[in-house]
Amino acid sequence: MDAVQSQHLGRIRHLRESFAEANERLVARLRRATDESAQRAPEGGWSPAQIGWHVATVTNRFAGLMSGDLQGTSELPADFLERPWEEVARQIPARVQAPASVHPPPVVRRMDAISALEGAGQRFARALDTVTVQRGARLGITHPVVGSINVYQIGEWAIAHVIRHNKQAKGVLGE
Repeated sequence: MDAVQSQHLGRIRHLRESFAEANERLVARLRRATDESAQRAPEGGWSPAQIGWHVATVTNRFAGLMSGDLQGTSELPADFLERPWEEVARQIPARVQAPASVHPPPVVRRMDAISALEGAGQRFARALDTVTVQRGARLGITHPVVGSINVYQIGEWAIAHVIRHNKQAKGVLGE
């Protein structure tokens, strides 16, 4: 195995393990919550179950972009230079308005959110199986929140998204 392939496999392993860990923390948080506390939304905000539903929905979109099942990625310009994820993450505002298409329904049951998160986690893992060196490094998206990123970095964004919303759910639950 050459160095490029070895680096690719290491990066995919990191994405897989980091995502699984972050997603499982959110699932565990919802499992520990009562049905009532998971469905209670703060004024003007989402309940922990709604947060879980939103995360699952966005994860499914990230997985679709990574695998090519959803349109949206394209070949990055020849002069694209991957920035370290930490640099990309610093530019993400503290509060981001999610598009209406990924807003949760008015009522989400705790177990439905858990099921959605577990299913999305499986889709994310399968999407990682489709990422090749070429797809990971040379295909990507340009988004107002993160700028131009490659498919590997879409995976990093998915992880950051779960972590961000797990903290939100923790706050809503008063933990």
